[in-house]
Amino acid sequence: MEESSAREIVCAHSPDSDDAYMFYALATRKLRSPLVHFVHQLSDIQVLNQKAMLGEYDLTAISYHAYPYVADKYQLMASGSSVGDGYGPVVVAQSPMSPDDLKGKRIAVPGKMTTAYLTMRIAQPDFEAVVVPFDQILDAVSQKHADAGLVIHEAQLTYGKGGFHKVLDLGVWWKKKFNLPLPLGANAILRDLPPEIKSECCRLMRESIRYSLDNQEEALNYAMQFARDMEQPLAEKFVGMYVNHYTEDCGELIPKAAQMMLDMGHELGLIPNRVQLEFVR
Repeated sequence: MEESSAREIVCAHSPDSDDAYMFYALATRKLRSPLVHFVHQLSDIQVLNQKAMLGEYDLTAISYHAYPYVADKYQLMASGSSVGDGYGPVVVAQSPMSPDDLKGKRIAVPGKMTTAYLTMRIAQPDFEAVVVPFDQILDAVSQKHADAGLVIHEAQLTYGKGGFHKVLDLGVWWKKKFNLPLPLGANAILRDLPPEIKSECCRLMRESIRYSLDNQEEALNYAMQFARDMEQPLAEKFVGMYVNHYTEDCGELIPKAAQMMLDMGHELGLIPNRVQLEFVR
């Protein structure tokens, strides 16, 4: 049973179906601990990246791209990564274009600290970024504020409904070029928390993901309330894409891919400092 002396951990993540699925057992208190008590805070990923620079939350979802900017305050958790294995953020346009056509174009992006933006710069360094909230990117393209849009979250599966055309799937491009999965999001935990608290948070996170993977129907029913404009089959597909065995434990492959990505970002002048990824389990 949970004890009154349990330490409160403010845990921040996106209001998305995949994050809701991942945190289901913790948010509904199916998992409890005598050491820690989770309080959930929901925010857009770009906001979470910015708050992490201030060390605002004990445990937070961040973009892998944001880690060099928060590494002085946070370590990464081995559980909770969102990984695209041969799929990922998608560049879309109102009319058919080739990936080469993106050169020099105005592209709506969901924030310059997102991994989607970093990957886009690696794939095509020459474009003008127009920063737009992730859920307004398709509108920005349709209203001609941008020539193309870089969509994340559920819009990766639903853009076709609005008549948009796929120009480039960054997860496909990454897999073909490097033969690696594309690490997009991670969970980070404050460095200065006591080691036993960090270990307990990692254990609970891993068990929460495992609970959802083992009890998919009830976890998906819970996650559906966060699935923007998606029917259950599509939400199930989306959750299945981004909550997988890499999410339960990143293993060795995901740190390798993420380190390579951040090193490339540094070499291209997109990331000011080179960092070594640190994971806690």
